[in-house]
Amino acid sequence: MRRFIAAGFGVGWIPHRLWGSDNGAGTFGAALAALAGLALWRAPAWAGIAAAGGAVLLSLWAAAPFAVAGQDPGWVVVDEIAGTLCALIGLTAVPWVAALVVARLADIFKVLPGVAAAERLPGALGVTIDDVLAGGYGLAVGWLLTALL
Repeated sequence: MRRFIAAGFGVGWIPHRLWGSDNGAGTFGAALAALAGLALWRAPAWAGIAAAGGAVLLSLWAAAPFAVAGQDPGWVVVDEIAGTLCALIGLTAVPWVAALVVARLADIFKVLPGVAAAERLPGALGVTIDDVLAGGYGLAVGWLLTALL
């Protein structure tokens, strides 16, 4: 069960089945979170906070057995789900899209301050927190756009 949850309820295994590699698995996890984020568009912000917080806790729990010796297996995508849900809290429309894009790019390229360092944290913290931080950057951009628009 933990493996299934760590794999983002199975979506983390899709790339390996399609092209024999885990490349892109995180984007599949982020896409699943984006679908959940769409469902939260009309919900109050506290529902998004609850979903993101629950996903972070779930990621810390589910990723733990697979995050040994600094490993972050590509098929483990529950962390991308958590980070993406963090990025989308309370957002809709253009700010929602911008937050999603910024969070995903921040996670992939790890050039924004702290993201690469967070990935080096031990165990499930390193697997999860870099995505949450990337999601925080996305959320900041989304809320900035919300304030400007």
